[in-house]
Order: sequence, then C-alpha cells, then structure tokens
Amino acid sequence: MFSKYLPHRLMRIVSSFIQNYEISRIGIFALFFTCGLTLTLVISACSATNTGNSVATQTANQGVVVRIGYQKAATILSALKNRGNLAQTLKTAGASLTWAEFPAGPPMLEAMNAGSIDFGYTGESPPIFAQAGGTPLLYVAYDPWSPKAEAIIVPKDSPIKTVADLKGKKVAFAKGSNTNYLVVKAVEAAGLKYSDIQPAHLTPADARAAFTGGNVDAWAIWDPYLAAVEHDTKVKTLTDATNLAPNRGYYLARQEFVNSHPDLLKTLLDEVSIVNKWATNNPKEVAKFLEPELGIPAVALEIAEKRRKYGVLPLTNEVITQQQNIADTFHKIKLVPKQIQVKDIVWNGNKS
Repeated sequence: MFSKYLPHRLMRIVSSFIQNYEISRIGIFALFFTCGLTLTLVISACSATNTGNSVATQTANQGVVVRIGYQKAATILSALKNRGNLAQTLKTAGASLTWAEFPAGPPMLEAMNAGSIDFGYTGESPPIFAQAGGTPLLYVAYDPWSPKAEAIIVPKDSPIKTVADLKGKKVAFAKGSNTNYLVVKAVEAAGLKYSDIQPAHLTPADARAAFTGGNVDAWAIWDPYLAAVEHDTKVKTLTDATNLAPNRGYYLARQEFVNSHPDLLKTLLDEVSIVNKWATNNPKEVAKFLEPELGIPAVALEIAEKRRKYGVLPLTNEVITQQQNIADTFHKIKLVPKQIQVKDIVWNGNKS
C-alpha cells in the first residue's frame, strides 16, 4: 500500500519545494534589491555631505593667504617651497600661499610677532626668546635633528685644545640660536662661566668670514654650514652637542592662524611630513637639491644629511621639559629677561 502512494507523495514534496524556492528566490531578490538601494542612497548622502563639507571648507578659506617663513638651510621647508605641491593643495582647500626668506630663526620670529608670517621652522632657542618677548606663537611639532649636527670648532693649527681653553677668547655664534645654548652648556661643563668668554654675535655668513680671517678664536655653528667649513678648511672640533644640548628643530605657528584655521595647519603639517619622508630616504637627492640653493658642495651636504634626523612629531612631556631647561638656562644667565613656561604655548591639536 505504501509503495502505491509513494510517487504521488514524492511529487507533492518536489512541487512544494519548487514553490518555496520560487518564493525564497523572490524574497532574496527583494532583499538584495532593498540593500542595494539603501547602500546607493547612503553613498549618495555621504558623497553629498563630503561635497558639502568640501565646498564649506573652500568657502571658509576663501581669501586666506598662508604665509610661510623659511631659511634656505632649513631643508624641509626649502624643499617644500621648491616642489610647489603645497600651493596646489592649499588652492584646493580655497587658500593661497606666499613665502618669505630669512637668514636665521630670530628675525623670522620677529616677523611672526609683527603678523607678517603664519608658519616657520627654527632651532630650539629662537622660540624661547620670542616667547619671552611676547610673540604670539605656538609650538606645533618638533624635528629630532641631531646633537652631531652642531659643534664648536677652531682652526686646525689653533693652540686651543679644549673648551676650557676658550677662557678669555672670542667665540662667534648667532645670538639666540641653537649654538648659543651649546656654548653656554659647553663652557659650564668645562668649569667656566658664560662671562669667561667673549661672545661675538654674528650670522653664519659673517661668522665664517671672521673665522677664516682669524678675527675670532672659535665658532659655534650648525649644519650644513658646519659640514661646509669642515669640507673647505682644516678645522678642529672642540665638542659637538652630544650630552650637552638636544639640538632639535621646531615647527612654529602664529596663534591667531592656528585658532582660525586649524584645518589649514593640519594640511600644512601633512605636506611637511611627506617631504620629511623623502628627505629621510634620499640624502643624496637632498644634497643635490641644496647645492645650488646654498652654494655648498653636494659632498659636504651629504655628510650633513647623514648625521641628522627628520620628523614632524607632537611635543612630548620629555621634549617640553628639555625645552624648559633651555629657557631656564637663558634666564639664569640673563639672556632672557623673564621666566617663561614653554608648556603654555604648546599646541595639542596634533596629538592622537
């Protein structure tokens, strides 16, 4: 009996399966269609939002001119200017760009105080003097650089053998520069007082002329000028900055610019980071680029590039503390007229 009805039961099962399959297929199709439509609407909404944000950003930045101060010897900003990518990036954001060249950090920060520039890069000492003078600036990132990239040198045949021998001698360096701090710490480590030497406050170009002309006894100088004089003349290094000074560089911005255009500042730092990576991986290319800019042989510039480090890093507590030590030292020897707190002008916008 069972075998008699089996084919009919089997047919009903198959028929039911097919009907259910058709219904499921229609359901699945409907599900996929609904999901696809929803995804399309979401993407369209996001695209519209992004477009709206982009237009809003361009509108907010319309007419804004980002003014950057640079030194030819400051590799990253000099290379950034030469490449031209930043101008296009800022144009896309609705802003424009101008560059102003300076011979050293202190006059650059004087220009920032006057409201003539918005962004720049200097060594560790200039922002301390600028803060003490009331310049409305912020530390926005730092560059590790290297203690090997600055030194106190004398002519090869000089009777001066050690830093202690600089007592009563004329030492050239740029006032308020990284090497100003190096000289202070070096003479202290040698058992001397800062007042025991005769400071000769000269720009790198004037200091080199005085040094090679025998008008000063020693010269405290940084790369690439250090590498250049080492390449061109016979010199003796009394000390570099190892265990004396961190010899860092700092990216600095005008407070009003940071407060009004944090998006442009971040765009600027992103572009600086791109050039930093290039410089880190291509010391020979950097040397070739700087040779005509500085009039220094590429072989000397390559030496300078290989003994320095690059980076666009947010300031840590350790870095702030060491920068504070420099400020306290300058205040102690009365180079800085008042006590300052470095932490008061550190931008936190680039910290994760």
